[in-house]
Amino acid sequence: MDTPDPRIVVIGGGTGSFTVLSALKSHTRNITAIVNMVDDGGSTGLLRDEFGVLPPGDVRQCLVALSESTDNMRDLFNYRFDGDTFGGHSFGNLFLAVLEKTTGNFAEGVKTASRVLNIVGQVVPVTLEDCKLILTRTDGSRIEGQYSIESTGVWNDSPSLSLEPDAKLNPEARAAILTADLIVIAPGNLYSSLIPTLLTNGLKQALTETTAPIVYISNLVTKPGQTDGFKVHDFAREIMHHAGRLDCVIYNRRRPSNALLEKYAQDGELGVEYDPDVMAAEPYQAIGGDLVSDNIAPPDSAKTLIPRTLIRHDGEVLAQMIISYLSTK
Repeated sequence: MDTPDPRIVVIGGGTGSFTVLSALKSHTRNITAIVNMVDDGGSTGLLRDEFGVLPPGDVRQCLVALSESTDNMRDLFNYRFDGDTFGGHSFGNLFLAVLEKTTGNFAEGVKTASRVLNIVGQVVPVTLEDCKLILTRTDGSRIEGQYSIESTGVWNDSPSLSLEPDAKLNPEARAAILTADLIVIAPGNLYSSLIPTLLTNGLKQALTETTAPIVYISNLVTKPGQTDGFKVHDFAREIMHHAGRLDCVIYNRRRPSNALLEKYAQDGELGVEYDPDVMAAEPYQAIGGDLVSDNIAPPDSAKTLIPRTLIRHDGEVLAQMIISYLSTK
């Protein structure tokens, strides 16, 4: 397929989607970011608890990624306050919370913010229902909430994840999926971001109904206690199980420097390895590339909420690989 503005849907949230969206907007104006809605940590968690609003954090990052406004406007939406009253909150999170309250509808609030930021494409919450992520262990004990699950540590068994209550797919997200030329599942935390998004009732069905190829971008490092020892095909199998199908996996073949790997290893995070023989037997096409960015962001003096990581994807390389793959379909 070789169209000037292909319809691309990016599923995920957080920095993974931010990286992919920031680069893809230079290649097409028909982008839909479908965003995870179980975040309950930090500023987002405080706003959910105090005001009963839907989680704005990942939505904010996707809006900023797709924005064509000035750097000052993007910095404004990511600005984090100091002090006691608003300490820890970003302006963008507060803005989205106020918009939800004044419009009475989170989706309308996101559309208003989209106009303010002059974004390319659209940002669509995967669900408009207030839900939380639940992890149930084999002994029946439960961990409630994305933040608690992500920070719990070693689970010691295969996790059973669910949404409570059972959240329904946003009709706008379904429509975008069914009319897409390509679906991209962005890199991100497997069990507290990507799979919770895919658990949304109706999403798997939409992904099996669409004729668009589905591409998954594998993570660069593992999550201690959750994906220890995972190789690319392990991540892909989990995604494929919850998505229903998978047509392509884009993975990193370039080993980060030993110095960077040693820094991550101190926190139990290891580079994700790959096994070409195993992937060759899988039902998807595996495409490797040099995905590690050479640009390490300096400490951020603007008090933004975009995390600065040392090992991260090169967004432009990803975008080129995605567009190249689409051109073969």
